[in-house]
Amino acid sequence: MGRRFCLPGRRIEVGRLRLLLDTHAVIWWFESDPQLSRRARAAISASDNLVFVSTAVAWECAIKAPTGKLPQAAPLIAAFRPVLVRAGFELLDVSLEHILAAGALPRFHGDPFDRMLVAQALAEGLALVSKDAELDRYGVKRLW
Repeated sequence: MGRRFCLPGRRIEVGRLRLLLDTHAVIWWFESDPQLSRRARAAISASDNLVFVSTAVAWECAIKAPTGKLPQAAPLIAAFRPVLVRAGFELLDVSLEHILAAGALPRFHGDPFDRMLVAQALAEGLALVSKDAELDRYGVKRLW
């Protein structure tokens, strides 16, 4: 049985999940940004769920923050690992299997970082926490 997480005016039932956070979900989590859906926030908050953040997220943040494409990621990349550890998140390294799987995916989505997250989620049996409905075309389990 899942843990109940209470939000103002609503209860959300959350079962044991293994989650992989998309870059925007990571940033919005740490910023307490209301753009992160209630369902995603509840799943990430549930203590019985396992939450993973890919090293591809760190890579994307490190590339895009200095160019101004993702300025809100700058504080996160300054202390990426310690921030994740304090939050109880697990770091998921990009493996050769993940790289080859991402390269073999159809180009439904133009962002190579998102394709890498899809490949990791599929290979590791993780639900991808992302607002990007275009990723559904890959058959990945997406939570939002």
